[in-house]
Amino acid sequence: MESRAKLFGHPIHQMLIVFPLGLLAMAVIFDIIGLWSGQPYWSDTAFRMMLAGLVTGVLAAPFGAVDWLAIPAGTRAKRIGALHGAGNLLVVVLFAASAWLRWNTPATPPPAALVLSFVAGFLALGTGWLGGELVDRLGIGIDPGANVDAPSSLSGRRPVRS
Repeated sequence: MESRAKLFGHPIHQMLIVFPLGLLAMAVIFDIIGLWSGQPYWSDTAFRMMLAGLVTGVLAAPFGAVDWLAIPAGTRAKRIGALHGAGNLLVVVLFAASAWLRWNTPATPPPAALVLSFVAGFLALGTGWLGGELVDRLGIGIDPGANVDAPSSLSGRRPVRS
């Protein structure tokens, strides 16, 4: 099934998600570098990446919701899309809580802020995989003949396209 929200023939959600995915991943990486190096510059940069990632995540979400609403009910794609969306909502909430804890001292985040960003980053790996499963395996948003009930890519079975 093709995306309901397109720009110049391409799904908008897939175009936008690269920003929060990359920015939030870099926030985690800069937090790790900050812990390793002890230099506050990296933590401050992580905070700024996090804010940009949160803004772009909020921009990408409505387009994903539009596409999810168009998926037929009772299908594997609908279930995966719900997990993907709910998981990403949790990712945004965790990163937002981390940013809030850092707000007054972004260069020296409290340990709880770091834990939240690491948990959110780990969770984002899973939700990103689910998004890939939707697009690459099931054809959601890109294939008018999508198989919304194709087996998991982890099953070893090949999907059948109509």
